[in-house]
Amino acid sequence: MRAVSGFKDYEILDTSAGEKLERWGDTLLIRPDPQIIWETERSHPAWKKADARYIRSSKGGGEWEYFHSIPESWTVSYQDLVFRVRPTGFKHTGLFPEQAINWELFRRVIPLQNRPIRVLNLFAYTGGATLACAAAGAEVCHVDASKGMVAWARENAALSGLQEKPIRWIVDDCEKFVSREIKRGRFYDILIMDPPSYGRGPNGEVWKLEDQIFRLVELCSRVLSNQPLLFALNSYTTGLSPSVMQYLLGMTVQKRFGGAVFSDEIGLPVTESGFVLPCGSTAIWSSSPALLN
Repeated sequence: MRAVSGFKDYEILDTSAGEKLERWGDTLLIRPDPQIIWETERSHPAWKKADARYIRSSKGGGEWEYFHSIPESWTVSYQDLVFRVRPTGFKHTGLFPEQAINWELFRRVIPLQNRPIRVLNLFAYTGGATLACAAAGAEVCHVDASKGMVAWARENAALSGLQEKPIRWIVDDCEKFVSREIKRGRFYDILIMDPPSYGRGPNGEVWKLEDQIFRLVELCSRVLSNQPLLFALNSYTTGLSPSVMQYLLGMTVQKRFGGAVFSDEIGLPVTESGFVLPCGSTAIWSSSPALLN
């Protein structure tokens, strides 16, 4: 498992009985995590100092229970990148800290190239990967179907001093956008994809990752340039193992371009136990195995 280190503004302090205790800057949140099937004594003193807890509803969704007054939003930093976070109605805060392990890969590979690098970030959310690639010197196209998420990402870019970088901010259906880019003859050297596990389209269409992902990855392999570098596929679906994702990229991107595919779980260290909490999986195709070392 690849684990993030050095995220000073974020920390998982402890985990127990389906919940994780997190520090976001100076704010302590308790959020549910179905993978936490173990129970502990909750001896970490911060459990009793939490500012808010997300409570799931038996009917779906949930709500925040506040123990102390906290700001509506605040900022956290990872190295030179700054993100605005806030508790949302879907338990998320607008940032997935475990993805910093992938940001580091992008920031290492991009400056090594002696040519301009174009990145396509699909299902790009609030822009963690977008900011990392832009800071490394790439031209980035950021695509998400949510207007609010794209606005949030643009705010993060401004907070990070990257507002003048060459970033295209696109509100669109990712699959339809890729199809149009292929027809327009616009191609990319790095593709990053973080699709949701489940969702609904504007006309009620059901999106289920396991049913759609092969066709989507195959389509996206056709928007890569004739000198592609990386194709990164992220998943939070527990039924989609790293090995399955690696096989998927092997049957599509690697079959088309050669190169190598790597996959693994990604996670975050837990201060109290010293273990690493799994937080999803990433499979990465690379034109050269050396880029993944």
